[in-house]
Amino acid sequence: MTDDTSKQFTNDPQELLTSKQEADKQKTQFSSFVRSVSEDAPAEKGQVVEPQHRETDQQNNMKDVENRMLE
Repeated sequence: MTDDTSKQFTNDPQELLTSKQEADKQKTQFSSFVRSVSEDAPAEKGQVVEPQHRETDQQNNMKDVENRMLE
């Protein structure tokens, strides 16, 4: 990684674009690394993760019934 403290702040659009592209490239590389070491990470941004199979929560069900009665 680079040390950003040595860089001067700039308002030059081209330098900002280059900096953003470098940051995006680092994020992509990091995401690829994380996916390679993680078993259940989504492959792409925005990918829908299937819900885990869980027993329904009785307290939530009771609250749903209560809310329906109040409507």
